[in-house]
Amino acid sequence: MVTDAEWTRIRRSLRFGQVFEGTVVKVPRPGVIGIFVDIGLSVGGFVDAMWLSGEIEDWPVEGTVADFKIFWADSRQQIRLVPCDSRYLRSDFTAVVDRIRPNWSSVVGRPVPDPAAASLDE
Repeated sequence: MVTDAEWTRIRRSLRFGQVFEGTVVKVPRPGVIGIFVDIGLSVGGFVDAMWLSGEIEDWPVEGTVADFKIFWADSRQQIRLVPCDSRYLRSDFTAVVDRIRPNWSSVVGRPVPDPAAASLDE
C-alpha cells in the first residue's frame, strides 16, 4: 500500500484510456470477481468481472501479458482497467459502456480526477 501523497502523485499522471502493458497476477474467483493486474506502478490494477467475457475460459489467466486501459480510479488505491484485446471483453462491451458511461469517449485522454472532484460523467 502506498501513502495518500504517493497515490495523489500517481493519479496526477493518469489519463482515462491510457494504455499499460500489464501482467495478470491473480484471478481469485474466475467468473465472479475479476482479475488483478500488475501495470508496473506502486498501485495495482483491477479489471472487474462485469467487463470480462461471459465465458470464463476466455478470461486471461495468471501470467498473461496484455494491454489494459484505464477506465476509472476512485478513492481506493487501485486503478480500474479494461482489457484492450476484444477476446477478453464481454460480447456487448460497447453497449454496456454506452449505457453506464455514455460520455466515455469525451473523457478519454483527460486526467483521472481526484476522488473529491466532481465526476466527469455528469
